[in-house]
This record gives sequence, C-alpha cells and structure tokens, in this order.
Amino acid sequence: MTIVKVTTSTQLEEAFYIRKKVFVEEQSVPLDDEFDQHDQYCEHILAYHKSVPAGTGRIRFLNTTAKLERICVLDSYRTIGCGRKIILSLEKVAAEKSMTTIKLHGQVQARGFYEKLGYKVEGDEFVEDGIPHLLMTKNV
Repeated sequence: MTIVKVTTSTQLEEAFYIRKKVFVEEQSVPLDDEFDQHDQYCEHILAYHKSVPAGTGRIRFLNTTAKLERICVLDSYRTIGCGRKIILSLEKVAAEKSMTTIKLHGQVQARGFYEKLGYKVEGDEFVEDGIPHLLMTKNV
C-alpha cells in the first residue's frame, strides 16, 4: 500500500472516481452533494494497492482544527488496512500543519473503526445525505 498526496490532475481524477463509486453509486449520495467548493483547496490523498487506486480522503483546515472528509475505500480493498493508512496519513498532514484537534463526521457503521484509531464520539447521531453519522474528535 502506497499513500501519496494528490499533486496532479490525473491523481485528483482518480480520487474523484473512487468517491463517485463509493458515495454516489454505492451509498446513493447525490452527485451535487459529493463534490463541493472545498475540493479546490483541500489537501487530498490517494491510496494505491499494487499501483491501482484503492482509496482516498481529504483534509480541510479550520483554524487549529483539521477536518477529515470524504474518506473512502473501494469495496475490494476494504479488508487490507487501506482505510487505516489513509487516516494515519491525514493525521500526519494535520500534525505537519500544527493542528491541535482533528474532527470528522464518521458514518455510524464505521464507529468502531474510528474508535480503534483513538477517535471519540462528540454529541448525538445526525443524518448527512441520508446516512447516520457521528461527530468524532481526536487530539493531535
């Protein structure tokens, strides 16, 4: 597994392809909701498995807080640690930018995954794009 910061338009297209497959096609998130104005200034990462794009995520900076967003892995790569490596890579980017807190909106079904990585639930469950989510945070 190789994780890279997205630096080319081809890499960004690969990241967008993964997001479309997972969020739009698999989870029925409206296309207009998936791709937003934040894409142009967030830092994106891409995970490759044997040179094949397998997962992606982005990070947005809000003062001293980093927000992890659009984290997803193609179905055939979900059991090989790809998601964990994406999170750890995004956390490294947050640390490099001197962020003090990381937050994310994690899908309820992924709660255990995030808790194993040290994230804690803040507040009540809420619905985003028809999918139950939790606000989760971690100190850097």
